[in-house]
Amino acid sequence: MGTPADELPVTSSVPVKLPEAQETLFREVLLRLEEERVPFTISGAVALQQHTGICRFTKDLDIFLSPADANLALPILAGQGFECEVRDPVWLAKAHRDGFFVDLITGMSNGAITVDASWIQRSHPAVVLGVKTRVLAPEELIASKLFITRRERFDGADIAHVIYGLKGRLDWQRILQLAGDHWELVLWALVLFRYVYPARTNYVPQTVWRELLGRFAEEVQSPNAKARFRGSLIDDKMFAIDVEDWGLDNILAEHQARREKIKAV
Repeated sequence: MGTPADELPVTSSVPVKLPEAQETLFREVLLRLEEERVPFTISGAVALQQHTGICRFTKDLDIFLSPADANLALPILAGQGFECEVRDPVWLAKAHRDGFFVDLITGMSNGAITVDASWIQRSHPAVVLGVKTRVLAPEELIASKLFITRRERFDGADIAHVIYGLKGRLDWQRILQLAGDHWELVLWALVLFRYVYPARTNYVPQTVWRELLGRFAEEVQSPNAKARFRGSLIDDKMFAIDVEDWGLDNILAEHQARREKIKAV
């Protein structure tokens, strides 16, 4: 059964006040990681507010860092009394305490995009909960949301709001670099943006429109008969029948296995 409509988050510019205990815990995590000089940046609702002005209640704090730096952060937080666990070796660890938790995120859950040092280096200085720290740059924020296209959660509106909020002042080549072979998801997001804000089509440079639409036209005109099925990268549940019953490629499993192998090394 789906979530009742009245429980879905509503976009707003009204600041959200976190419970004092939660705010204190988040501040402690940020201060500790800063003191230990662990390279990280903040994403999620905090970064979205920074770049768009949208205020959204967050039950957790999303911290992006490289896989190697996540391994450094976990024992540090454990030393602060957190219960730490690796939920998914491909992309997610969690630190719990007093009913609150922090997510340590090292990439996308499907293994298609991985956080590296450049994400931290390009992050923007910010003051979060009174702590001098960093938030994810808008280009990386967009990249982090490209694959969040599931039935129960879709972040296309967030991408549209980032483009609108920054009036398209983005490093578009960086976005395409991060997307890599998944450039069609960028085009998908831009078509949605164009539909939502038709009067602001110019926020996306003509060079970007031409490049992506040109690539798309070529692919449509001359499709590769050997191109592999990619549905599981979008949603492994909605496209489960394709893999399990129809015998199509399971690229998701391949990506995840590759990430796990790299992490083990």
